[in-house]
Amino acid sequence: MRKPESLRAHLTAALPWLQDNPDRLLVFADEGGIVSTEEAGLSFEWRYSLNLIFTDLALHPDEIAVPLLAWVRENQSELMGNPERRDGIRFEADVLAGDKIDLSIKLPLTERVGVHLQAGKPVVEHYAEPTWAEAFPDG
Repeated sequence: MRKPESLRAHLTAALPWLQDNPDRLLVFADEGGIVSTEEAGLSFEWRYSLNLIFTDLALHPDEIAVPLLAWVRENQSELMGNPERRDGIRFEADVLAGDKIDLSIKLPLTERVGVHLQAGKPVVEHYAEPTWAEAFPDG
């Protein structure tokens, strides 16, 4: 699985608070499954709920949402463009003393993995997601 680390890196680059407090972001892949894609070979898809937990968050949640949605648009675009999946990003917040919160954001992710034989040995290839323009040509 590559998306959890990709999203962590994206959020860290976008948020100076997270650069200064990297231990304040916990990342979990929950409720996962491996699903056969029925392609030739042993190709499959990782499906899981990514749980981002920001502890003692000293930012407004909007500051998390904007870079998160920018990443989603490029890496799991159907969560924005498919009406049946648009409500897939969920959150819970615990309001703490002062101006801090603990924020948990869950989003359903998939990762397609191709497996083919080369010289009799399996070769694994992680496929890129379709771009926003490819997935939603009308906007």
